Amino acid sequence: MAQTDSAYTRKNAFGVLAAYSNDSSHIFVGTAEQRKLLNLGVSYTRSLIAGHVVNFQFDAELLPVALESDPLTRSVNVQTSPTHSTSIVDGLPPMDTCSPQINKYNYTLDGTTYTGVDTFTCHGRQWTIGESTSPFGMQFNFTPRRRLQPLVETHGGFMYSTHAIPIGGAGSFNFIAEAGVGFEYFRSHRQSIRVEYRYHHISDADTSFFNPGIDNGLFQVAWVFGR
Repeated sequence: MAQTDSAYTRKNAFGVLAAYSNDSSHIFVGTAEQRKLLNLGVSYTRSLIAGHVVNFQFDAELLPVALESDPLTRSVNVQTSPTHSTSIVDGLPPMDTCSPQINKYNYTLDGTTYTGVDTFTCHGRQWTIGESTSPFGMQFNFTPRRRLQPLVETHGGFMYSTHAIPIGGAGSFNFIAEAGVGFEYFRSHRQSIRVEYRYHHISDADTSFFNPGIDNGLFQVAWVFGR
């Protein structure tokens, strides 16, 4: 049974949360670049062991709005033979990395030789609608007798999107892993504001043809209430 003798410890709490990340990079294992995340959802927290030093809690999250944004691709073709011409095509599917990809070509078709250079870069953006849940979470609040409590947390879960992310050939069903730090400020014994910075990883765990993975630094804010 959970103990609730600390001044700012609730047995059960519910939260409304919002989270955003403006960029992705190779933090640990993800390689997809310039991906954005926007999450809106709710959380449930239950205190398991509450002492004078730490409040150990189970925490689960449900995100009915889990948006992921990928940069689209621009192709610039500069043909040098048989004629000089330049063509630009926008809106091509996303690439793993946004570093320019250069493809030199030289081929013969029906007796005519074609030479030139195709350059692929990131240009434009598309948002993908998804839903996410993290039913496996732990949160540790320290100094639970104080209004301002530092915390560490970790979560694991799943995400489903309307099409493959972050590139074609990857999965539309992905796994999520998170670990973060932050603080929780108690406005009263029942209400608090939780602010966190999380390492957020999305991966299909090699269940599809491609698995570049996405690493984001995610900022999250939640309004929490309970008793």
